[in-house]
Amino acid sequence: MTFCIGIKIKEGLVGIADNRVVSGNEQTYARKMIIQRHGDRPIFLMTSGLRSVRDKAVTYFSEVLEQDNESFDKLYKAVNRFSDQLRRVYNEDYKALEASGLYFNIHTIVGGQLENDSEPKLYLIYPQANWIEITEGSPYQIIGVSSYGKPLCDRALTYESSMAQALKIGFLAFDATRQSAIDVGYPLDVVLYQQTIGKMIHHRYEANDLRQVSQWWKNRLRRSLDALPSDWLEDAFIKLHPEGK
Repeated sequence: MTFCIGIKIKEGLVGIADNRVVSGNEQTYARKMIIQRHGDRPIFLMTSGLRSVRDKAVTYFSEVLEQDNESFDKLYKAVNRFSDQLRRVYNEDYKALEASGLYFNIHTIVGGQLENDSEPKLYLIYPQANWIEITEGSPYQIIGVSSYGKPLCDRALTYESSMAQALKIGFLAFDATRQSAIDVGYPLDVVLYQQTIGKMIHHRYEANDLRQVSQWWKNRLRRSLDALPSDWLEDAFIKLHPEGK
């Protein structure tokens, strides 16, 4: 499986993707985040699902960016062209995949800010090649394994969160996922896009880089559990010891 999270906040965009790939008893690594350029504007893509489908769609899209004379002045137009490549791959491969018992299950998150976008944009593209925009009302999306990291994001992440806060929350969502899902793990790719400077940077973290942070969070959770108010437990435990016995 996969863990990728795309976050849109007032300050800009944050993208986080793991790199572990598990197939049967084999564990390998493959990059699930790429950064493309359209002119002088960067675009990042993160994908989950069948690697063969992902690689083919991304290759076709890269060719579009390299050879097509069409100018994408807004990110949704580039998203539409990536969706076209998904449909192309589906038409080419779905029968063979279906015959093998496999599903066309790629999900894609695309982020960036092209020339005429008034602000950074973030989109989620479904396997059917339709898409939604990730906006202020729901400022993040997780593709792949989502159940372990979602509660933390729902509680802590808002559109007004700083980029540093968003990166921390995104990392902790990944950390919770890798603890419980064997097919999610390091290395971890991070992309940051800050609107005020219009610059996108990429950084890769290995397990040793963030081991101390993960351990700090684990210890803090345990101490918080010990400090949790316990008055509400009395009604339950008094039944174990009626009349003080």
